[in-house]
Amino acid sequence: MANTTFKTYANEHGGRVIVLFLLFLLAIYEFIHAGFPAFAVICLSPLLVLIVVVTFRYKMLCFWALVIVNYFIMWHEVSIPLPRSMMNEMFEIILLVFAILDVKNSPFKRLGSMMFFTILLWCGFCILQVLNDTCDIGIDVGTWYTSARLMAFQIMYAFLIFTLYVKDPKILTKYLLVWGALSLFAVFWVWKQKNIGFTERERAFVYGRAAGTHVLQSGTLIRYLSVYSDAASFGIGIAAAAVAFTIFGITSKIKKYKYFFLVTGAASIWAVFPSGTRTAIACLMAGFMAYIFLSKSFKIAIPVSIAFGIFAFILIFTDIGNGNQQIRRMRSAFDKNDASAKVRDANKAAMKKYMAEAPWGIGLTIGGTRPIPANNKFTRLATTAPDSEYVFIWVHTGAIGITIFLICNILMLLGACWIVFFTLKSSSLRGIGAGLCCAFVSIHLGAYANQILMQFPNCLITYGGLSIVYVLPHLEPEWIAYENQLLDRQEEKRRLRLEKIEKMRVKPWYSWIYKYL
Repeated sequence: MANTTFKTYANEHGGRVIVLFLLFLLAIYEFIHAGFPAFAVICLSPLLVLIVVVTFRYKMLCFWALVIVNYFIMWHEVSIPLPRSMMNEMFEIILLVFAILDVKNSPFKRLGSMMFFTILLWCGFCILQVLNDTCDIGIDVGTWYTSARLMAFQIMYAFLIFTLYVKDPKILTKYLLVWGALSLFAVFWVWKQKNIGFTERERAFVYGRAAGTHVLQSGTLIRYLSVYSDAASFGIGIAAAAVAFTIFGITSKIKKYKYFFLVTGAASIWAVFPSGTRTAIACLMAGFMAYIFLSKSFKIAIPVSIAFGIFAFILIFTDIGNGNQQIRRMRSAFDKNDASAKVRDANKAAMKKYMAEAPWGIGLTIGGTRPIPANNKFTRLATTAPDSEYVFIWVHTGAIGITIFLICNILMLLGACWIVFFTLKSSSLRGIGAGLCCAFVSIHLGAYANQILMQFPNCLITYGGLSIVYVLPHLEPEWIAYENQLLDRQEEKRRLRLEKIEKMRVKPWYSWIYKYL
């Protein structure tokens, strides 16, 4: 009887019964011979299969997981047993595999843009760097791949993922809202660090190996880092977010999004100051000045120019706010006699002498567990802190490499600006494109002074955002219809609120507000 029941169950459920039974036997075997860890791994394997199946069915969950993991991957409170960059790469590869498997519904036609070809050129150059043995210590493919992945391949991943998965107005809107929510959490966390205190791990980092750059003026000035790896990465990253969300808020027609974006932009501007990152102020100013060009509106350009002209004048030519340590530090960014700037200039002058003999750079196979021998003539070049993403690229890829990198980034930015300025007709969509372009300008100005561009989460946000600009022309017809639908709902809700107030015998004192909402 029992045998008949088992056969019936097996016929109804197919090979799943046999697989589960074999897994059970394997788990018992591993428990006896290898102990509990191996037993646990076997028992959890069906859960792993379930995760893969769910991820395949709900692909966008994987995309949102990438966006969130990328933002928190460098947070000192996060402990990961794998290399941190591998987490991002795993999600990106899975998403690309899904896109290929679902080729009919994946918009691969959108990949053929200026940005794709410039990134392809940069990746191609970095691939050739595997043959670079300027330092005469041999070729190491493993070390080269680690460096090339962080310097070039992650840019290509960002472009491919955002181009293929941000494929309709709802996903675009959700992405901006998720990015905004993440930025607000980062702002909250820096407020918490400043007013409540650091966690144990954060304190160990700030007062330990990062004390020289984060604990200043005899310990009276602390640079706060929020959920980022360091204060410089946070300050410049949040400055770029401030620029983007302020522009989104100015140009959005949907009131609830407009208020959210403006609040996020204002909060992000405040968060720049606790970071103590002087370059971040210049990033803010550069981003908003870029928007004056892209806005195509004197009504926007004139007040923005006046506001930031006054802000710059106060910061550069007056002593207003000098009672605040953070403001004094920000003001020193415009001091030509600043000691920190002089040290950087001296380092660059020394590097130039060595770089004259290394037009291709010292190579991407240098670094990490593969240092240059002490007697090598390029040892000082490899061990001097670059202080800047551009200097880092210059040292490792030479004058040829930094020239190609700059040309590629300028071309992809100009291509995006062309789309915003000449192609897009919707003013709100043009605002999204302009915000993303201006954030790109901000982050690259920061990369001129700090090594933050290829850091997490900045790289995915920066290049993924610019990738979205190239997608916007394809989304515009759907966007206009989607926005009109939201505007109709917004107007209907406003009409109902006003009707309700009109019917009241005694109107509340705040009823006048609804006329403007």
